Amino acid sequence: MHEMVKGANVDLAALSENAGSVMVSLSWSTPSGEGDADVSVLLLGADGKVRDNADFYFYNNPAAPDGTVQLLGPAPTENGSEDRIRLDLTALPDEVDRIVIAASRHQRARFGELENIRLTLADGSGEAMLGFSIADADSESAFVFGEIYRRADAWKFRAIGQGYDSGLAGLATDYGIGIDEDDDQDGRQDEAADALDAADDRNAEPAIESVVPTPRADKAVAAQAAARAAALASVPVPRTDEPVPAEPTVAAPARRLRTAKKKVTLPKAPKPSLAENDAWRGARLFPASSLKSDREREVRATSVLLAVMTQVPEFGRRLTATFGAPAGRMETFTEVTLPHGDTPKRPDGVIRVERAGKLWTALVETKTNGNPLKAEQIQAYMDIAARRGYEAVITLSNDVALEGSSLVEVKTDGRRKHKVALWHLSWAEVTHQAQLLIRHEGVRNEAHAWLLQELLHYLQHDNSGCHGFQNMGPAWVPVRNGIDEETLSPGDPRTVQVVESWERLIRQVCLRLGGELGTKVVPVQRAKRGTDPQSRRAELAGRLCVDGQLRAEIRIEGTPGILGVVADLRMGRLRTSIEIAAPEQGYPLSWVKKLMKQLSEAPADLHVQTLLEGETVGPRGTLEKLRPEPGDLLPKGPERITGFRLSLSKGVGSTRGNAETGFIRGVDAAVDLFHSGVVTHLEQRPAQRARVAGPAA
Repeated sequence: MHEMVKGANVDLAALSENAGSVMVSLSWSTPSGEGDADVSVLLLGADGKVRDNADFYFYNNPAAPDGTVQLLGPAPTENGSEDRIRLDLTALPDEVDRIVIAASRHQRARFGELENIRLTLADGSGEAMLGFSIADADSESAFVFGEIYRRADAWKFRAIGQGYDSGLAGLATDYGIGIDEDDDQDGRQDEAADALDAADDRNAEPAIESVVPTPRADKAVAAQAAARAAALASVPVPRTDEPVPAEPTVAAPARRLRTAKKKVTLPKAPKPSLAENDAWRGARLFPASSLKSDREREVRATSVLLAVMTQVPEFGRRLTATFGAPAGRMETFTEVTLPHGDTPKRPDGVIRVERAGKLWTALVETKTNGNPLKAEQIQAYMDIAARRGYEAVITLSNDVALEGSSLVEVKTDGRRKHKVALWHLSWAEVTHQAQLLIRHEGVRNEAHAWLLQELLHYLQHDNSGCHGFQNMGPAWVPVRNGIDEETLSPGDPRTVQVVESWERLIRQVCLRLGGELGTKVVPVQRAKRGTDPQSRRAELAGRLCVDGQLRAEIRIEGTPGILGVVADLRMGRLRTSIEIAAPEQGYPLSWVKKLMKQLSEAPADLHVQTLLEGETVGPRGTLEKLRPEPGDLLPKGPERITGFRLSLSKGVGSTRGNAETGFIRGVDAAVDLFHSGVVTHLEQRPAQRARVAGPAA
């Protein structure tokens, strides 16, 4: 991989022959695991400005209609997560001269608080081409990481690393976009946000204003435009079916660009059933109850998934973009016979995408019901794909892939010019994406929403075999026995296998919870800078031998802290917890009374502890005893309260499988109980919102 320094540039074609479609990954970390940022992409013309607001892609506008730019969101890595962007360089319009890749922090938080700030660029096969690290971040709240630009019909990358103390607004203004950032201290902007939300409830979409590009040098004009935009933001948004009052001015107002028609999501309250009794079952498009064997489950699951991918473009594109596929006309096939020596092979499926007369093809191998992938089978498909010029082999199973830990080992023939990428997709990830679309983000067509609903029902059916990670592996029983008998020795390779299974389980919990909540839920991996995944897992395995505990942390966007999960295998207990900071103003007694009020519906056995400055152990007790006497949480001495720790301990099953009384179901149930019974009642962090605004007429 080519390492870049600030200001350097490189020709992408010199790094890879497959640089027409690239994946940009932006990553960072913090010791606490709470640091986060939002990625953005700007398409610029030859004048260094966006053509219009549609050229600005961020969390409220994550994808181009033609698929050339797609913000794919966070993906798990060895250090927690990274945000990924798929760019189809071959399909960008000729008038796009540069692609700016940036990130910003909410409420002007400093990038200097983050560590390991890095950009990585991979080619269409997933092979990393270049990397660029930013080591001098300080007070900046936004950063331009780099840009991809045209030179003589070729694409190059330049490492920029330019920071902005003025945040997303300052960065975007330089490129001709006006941004109205939310500020929790500004009541007028809060009212504007409420007005926009109310307008959305009335089926009126927030407006995107066209802007007049602001020259970089003219900072005074930029400030005036921002002030006028803020003034506009305080005006309630009218309904679309009501006339807009004319402006008493001779200047022509900026043209208001409306967002697309409101997308279709599942209704929050289902309609009453017309069935005579509860025993009647509704007709399903994809029935699963009649499946008898694993082979039937694999064939049905593959056909159902691939068919829905072709019929619901938003869903199909979301899955294939991760694998480097372009946006285009997609066709899928099942049970295709391909020549391979004396014995033809039949992969479970084939995906083909056509874009501008070019084909992108991937072979699909599916496993259901916890069946493992077979290395020799995947190796044969990799060889076939290489010979036939296919781009990828995609494996689909209940297992969850981990960074630095291969599900199957395959060999690549370095003499072959054509490279084939091997990608893995978990059924839990498929379910996650379907949930996000039909329950939170929506699709453009009611029939598409129904198809996704039927797919989701099939995937979640007990007999489909598509239940995600459901077995802690063969090392689980001997490791648990070794912990109980105190015979487990440090360095036992089986402990690393258990740690990997635990990590897979936690990633699946994040996928499931994120799909249900419609928000970012990612695991937090605390490790020293430069620690590789295997070394980190070996360290966790060593701790498992000593204390018999598996530990994990989960960050849920919008919550006031990190959710901790500790499985004590020696005691058969699982503890979930969260630490919340004390308010900056007010009186300690008011703090604890407010906390008790927030936890009025929390479980009575919830444990609450006051956190004090230094290593001093603060007062603690169960919610049942503290409710009548909240003052018991106050320290007797002068120690300063820094926060509160809330924890809940429950018994957890010991079996390795996905049975009702097993360990996996126990972890799922404990996390769900703590989140719904405790975390949702706490004062949430404000949601991140930004609106594109234009200058007043």
